[in-house]
Amino acid sequence: MKTAIATLLTATLTALLLAASHAGAAPRIVELDRVVAVANDNVITLKELEQRMETIKLQLQQASRGDVPPDDVLRPQVLDRLIIERLQLDRAIESGIRVEDEEVNRTISRIAADSNISLQEFREVLTRDGVDFASFREDIRNEMIISRLRSREVENRVKVSDAEVEHFLESRTGRDTERVQYRLSHILIAVPEAASPEQVRKGRDEAEEILTQVRDGADFREMAVAHSDGQQALEGGDLGWRSREELPTLFADAVSGMEAGEVTDPIRSPSGFHLVRLEATRGQAEHLVQQNHAQHILISTNELVSDENARARLDRLRDRIQAGEDFAALARTHSDDKGSASRGGDLGWSNPGSFVPAFEQVLDKLSPGEVSQPFKSDFGWHIVQLIERRDHDNTEAYNRNRAHQALRKRKAEEELQSWLRRLRDEAYVEIRLE
Repeated sequence: MKTAIATLLTATLTALLLAASHAGAAPRIVELDRVVAVANDNVITLKELEQRMETIKLQLQQASRGDVPPDDVLRPQVLDRLIIERLQLDRAIESGIRVEDEEVNRTISRIAADSNISLQEFREVLTRDGVDFASFREDIRNEMIISRLRSREVENRVKVSDAEVEHFLESRTGRDTERVQYRLSHILIAVPEAASPEQVRKGRDEAEEILTQVRDGADFREMAVAHSDGQQALEGGDLGWRSREELPTLFADAVSGMEAGEVTDPIRSPSGFHLVRLEATRGQAEHLVQQNHAQHILISTNELVSDENARARLDRLRDRIQAGEDFAALARTHSDDKGSASRGGDLGWSNPGSFVPAFEQVLDKLSPGEVSQPFKSDFGWHIVQLIERRDHDNTEAYNRNRAHQALRKRKAEEELQSWLRRLRDEAYVEIRLE
């Protein structure tokens, strides 16, 4: 790869020199582009780096509404992110991960829709901001590929047991989590996985120097952009709002008792040295959900029962119910949902999201005692009666589910950091940035 690129550049420059000499002009070498980094078999060019720099600076300006770090500070961070991306894309190719054009198109259309503009208007906005649409499209494809790779290599391998959830909820941390969320910013000074004492000392010294500057008035966000090796470096180290169980264990312990604006002393982990700033805290109220208690009759379609037949049967059953016959008795006799038919079609109390959207949309529009018109879902044709509706304190179940998800997220983030570090350590990386 490197030889081919060098040959191409040499041939191009030679052609320029010959053209200039034939025209009677003095030869002049013009630098078209150059390699600024090599990552395994990949090269990253100055043009690619500068294009990404412009995108990142635009994002930082929009996020901070202020100045962005100077180019000489920002450039090494952006280059490092490009290197990590290339290494992940290499691994994805080896794993056979692909994202088809149609998937990319749907994603871009969804991004435009979320901004309440048409796809054509979205393209015009990108062009106005100096972003090439074709390059943007490939960036989206690469992000989707990397996301699938991380799911396969990291997230899908993370497990959280019921015992871990129970242990967490019973702990003081778990009880505090029900009430408090934290907004944190973070700086990581990375050290290799098998770091020598000298490398550890160098990392600690750098972290302590940054801490001194921050406590003397330096902006934490700017220091994160300039120095952090964390995944959120170019976002100023912002970790967003997180409950306690969503934080890495070391961070959760460190923020106890901290006031907004305080920064921890350097925290050692296998990844390196961390500085954590507490931006703010907020409380959490009880979690109420609207529950529905309903019963239904299902008629499944097949080779012998068409959509028309199923709907006609349900029309007749609904007429009988409206005339005074017992819904439960008819469900026991006629419903194809064997699980609920034995209970007279009773579905029990359900939380939002318990049923497929087609079913839930009809149920949510009913008043207590009302029987729906026949409607179709993925399972067949239904009529449903809302028995009653209530507001239910779902805080306990909500906290269990949230604890499970957050513990899984914590494990995944810790494993992702280790996985990326191993990926980088095992790769051949050469920086040619002057």
